Amino acid sequence: MENIIAASTPYLLEILGLALTGIIGWAATKAREKWGIDIAARHRDALHSALMTGAQLAVSRELTGRAALDLILGYVRSSVPDAIGALKPSAAVLQNLAEAKLKDAQDTLPGALHNAIAR
Repeated sequence: MENIIAASTPYLLEILGLALTGIIGWAATKAREKWGIDIAARHRDALHSALMTGAQLAVSRELTGRAALDLILGYVRSSVPDAIGALKPSAAVLQNLAEAKLKDAQDTLPGALHNAIAR
């Protein structure tokens, strides 16, 4: 009996090593997927926040058209370069997002500015 155990021990250890390697690999993949999603969500939130801040800045300076969009996109590029690098949005996507945020800011900010100035 001792001979059988002694003879099979190297094979059992090899099988155990393979199983542990598989389990560790699976766990690492799952962790990477979860944290990768969390990181992408943080980059996306940072990008949208910077777009809105840039749009609010453009509205407060009473900029419109190309000047407003240039200010927004410049602000975004300088404030969240990591998010742009990670998400890799095309120039057209950034342009469309900037236009949408500018419209949102124009719809909401003038009333707030008027109220702040009136006080």
